[in-house]
Order: sequence, then C-alpha cells, then structure tokens
Amino acid sequence: MSPLGDWATTMDKKLSLVEHFGELRKHIIICLVAVIICGVFCFFYVDSILSILSKPVGNLVFLKPAEAFISRIKLAFYSGIFVSMPVIIYQMWKFVNPGLIEIERRYFLWIMPFSYLLFLSGVLFAFFAVLPVGMKFLLGYGTENVTPMISVSSYISFVGIFLLAFGIIFQLPVVIVFLTKLGIVTPKWLSANRKYAVLIIFIIAGIITPGPDIFSQFMMALPTLLLYEISILLSKLISPATKTGILK
Repeated sequence: MSPLGDWATTMDKKLSLVEHFGELRKHIIICLVAVIICGVFCFFYVDSILSILSKPVGNLVFLKPAEAFISRIKLAFYSGIFVSMPVIIYQMWKFVNPGLIEIERRYFLWIMPFSYLLFLSGVLFAFFAVLPVGMKFLLGYGTENVTPMISVSSYISFVGIFLLAFGIIFQLPVVIVFLTKLGIVTPKWLSANRKYAVLIIFIIAGIITPGPDIFSQFMMALPTLLLYEISILLSKLISPATKTGILK
C-alpha cells in the first residue's frame, strides 16, 4: 500500500475514534439531562424521601448553616440517578447497539428490563436487609459519654453510594451474559475460577457493607454468590460452545 493509502487508513481510524467519542459524549449528556430532570422532580419530595431513608438511624442533625439545604440538593441528585436509571440503561444500549448484529440486539432488548429489575432488587435488598443491620451494629458503639449524632449530609452520601453500589453489583448476571456473547468468558472458565470469584466477592462485601461485622458482610456476599451461580447457568445457555456440544 502506498504512503498515501496508509495515511488515509490512519485518518479513517482516527475519524472513527472521534465519532465514537462524539457518540459517547452525546449519550452521557442525555443521561445527565435525565438525572437533572428527575432530580428537580424529586427535589419537591425530598422530605418524604429523607423520612424513609432515615428510618434505620432515627433523627439526623446538620452541623453547618447551609448543610440542610445542600443535603436536600444532594438527596435530590441521588434520587434523580435512581429514578432515571431506565434512561441510563437505555442509553448504554444505544451506545453499543451499532456494533451488534441483529440477534445480539434482540438479546439486549430482553436484557434491558431484566437489568433494571436487578438494579431495583439490589437497592431494595440493601435498604431493607443490609443497611438496618449494619447501622444497628455501628450505632451500638454509642455509650453514655458518646452519643451518636449523624450529620444529614454524611448520611445521605453514605446511603446514596451504598444503595447505588448494591444496584450495580446486582448487574453481575447481565455483565457475564454480555461477556459470554462477546466470547470473552465461557461457562467452563467461570466454573474453573469460582474460588477466585468467591474471594473477590467477599473482599468487595467487606469494603461496601457499613459495618465490620461478619453478618452484614455475609448478607451482601451470599446473594452475590447466588447471582454468580445463576450467571454461570445463563452463560451455559447462550454460549456458542455449549450449543455446539463442545461444553457440557
């Protein structure tokens, strides 16, 4: 190929990369707009939302003059993320859609609602099952001389990140199904590396759970391990190697 041809090929690749970044930026902007719109809507209900979120700890306090107002904005922002999650998932699908073949697009249309249900399941499980146990353990260190006074701003940040982390972790089956379709992982590989997956899951559980107690860590690790096993089964169902009889 001539030098001019090499230059043209290089420019085509750079243009394609620039186009991909342009598409990514467009989808990110749409997601941010959705979060802002949903956040503005949620701002009018922050008192009700905070009343629900604060049940595991009771009354909250603010330590700075502007903290109460800033906390309302912060809570509206986190609420906007959770409410706009269907839009975020859809935009992720729109970004990868051009690189998929027709059958893979049909898979993704089925995966999207499943992904959102998993996200909601993770958030609800974290709030109703894990957070109360962890907060009870942490607040149990209070004494007559050490009275727990939790700042509303720090609590909203903690709970927001905590619930979001659980929602993301519950996406494990979706991620593994996607990697299987791309041929990056196989059911055999997932089964062979199960012991490493267990170790990583318990390490993540120890980092994310609010308390250092073993019980709350198990409360997160066990459903994640179950999701991993479900992911292996799903991987076997859709793996090309399984369908052709290579894997059993």
